[in-house]
Amino acid sequence: MKTIIVTGGNVNRNFLEQTLLSYEYNNIIASDKGLEILDKCNIKPNYIIGDFDSINRNILNKYLNDKTIKIIELNSEKDYTDTHMALKLAIDIKSTKITIIGAIGSRIDHTLANINILKEALEKNIECNILNENNNIILLNKDITIKKENKYKYISLLPLTTNVVGVTLQGFKYSLTNATLKIGESIGVSNEQIEDKSTIKIKDGILILIKSKD
Repeated sequence: MKTIIVTGGNVNRNFLEQTLLSYEYNNIIASDKGLEILDKCNIKPNYIIGDFDSINRNILNKYLNDKTIKIIELNSEKDYTDTHMALKLAIDIKSTKITIIGAIGSRIDHTLANINILKEALEKNIECNILNENNNIILLNKDITIKKENKYKYISLLPLTTNVVGVTLQGFKYSLTNATLKIGESIGVSNEQIEDKSTIKIKDGILILIKSKD
């Protein structure tokens, strides 16, 4: 089951509409203020979740009596962000792939937290990414092969854990062999794929993989 979460960060309307047209998905979860951009696009979510402290209440009220939508109102004094609770919901409904749109915004604390919460899906072996018009972000804890996408110029690899051991890169402009990437270093920023398929190998730890257009 594939789920798209739309949350309250910066969301480009055209990008959202094109993504929803091109992606296969079973459910849309609106996380609090994320409902506003979905409403502008005339897209009805399957779930609405949040403490509703930032959403326009007039927009929320349009959906309160819709029996086809499950609405989950959270206490404003909670341990987790609305986006994190939306991710937990996506996991609870047995999603096998989760894409989060709107997780990158002007609040750097929220952006960093959103990257970190991807770890919860990773630990459950659920494919999960953060997507906007310029970036695609995932976490890695095992070997993968990635296809070259012309829309992304750069591939950056940053450690989420203190150390990521045994990193080997093949098919990239800058290769590595059995390297250790450490928090506080920038060696993994702005690499480029030079082969149609490139391989990233990891022995231990978690990497943040960021594909960027610019």
